[in-house]
Amino acid sequence: MMVRHHQIEFNSGALVFPGGSVDAGDKEIVARAGLYSGGEGLSEADRGFRIAAIRETFEESGILLARSKDTGAPIDARRAGEIADAHRVALNEHKIGFLDILADNGLQLALDTLVPYAHWITPEGLPKRFDTWFFLAAAPPDQLGAHDGLESTDSIWVSPREAVEGGESGRFKLPFPTTRNLIRLAKQPNVSAAMEHARGLSIVTVMPVMTKTETGRQLRIPAEAGYDGEVFEVGAAG
Repeated sequence: MMVRHHQIEFNSGALVFPGGSVDAGDKEIVARAGLYSGGEGLSEADRGFRIAAIRETFEESGILLARSKDTGAPIDARRAGEIADAHRVALNEHKIGFLDILADNGLQLALDTLVPYAHWITPEGLPKRFDTWFFLAAAPPDQLGAHDGLESTDSIWVSPREAVEGGESGRFKLPFPTTRNLIRLAKQPNVSAAMEHARGLSIVTVMPVMTKTETGRQLRIPAEAGYDGEVFEVGAAG
């Protein structure tokens, strides 16, 4: 998980998963079927979400979910590290496109390594809103993640349970959706179990309904979304 830069407007200083927005370059990759695999049966929009998730994860953490176009085999940690060392800074500085990195290095993004986990939309009435898909993926063997020093200023490999405990103790600042997903993840004993659980999920879109209370705010989410409750009290700064 990454610690967002303190000067970023939204959730500054929070512990979050790597992620970001679908951009024009991601849509260009969608149109180039040779640059990804495992997208069979997915809509154009769904392919875009997964491509953006893989790109943002690479930009922010250096983890690359990709295969060799020639062999179809997942790229190993050494090759992923070489690609990150050669291109990650330039990609973050918008000096090179992700499409060019894939094409020049004979890569295909491994869309099927991502499993949809949740879909959250920011409550109505807030000045800045997001429509966010969360995905699970098993980190490729021996790939070493590290923050980019731009959008994120620190990073940590942490179990869901430890992250939740850190949020409760004040060690970490956790956004509300992140907390809910971490609590749900913490119920699984290992990565394989979490992935299997995710594959069986029926994704229910969550757009919390927010009301003001004497002590702060109250958020209500759908029970059928499968989280740890329906009504949550959050402080004025929650």
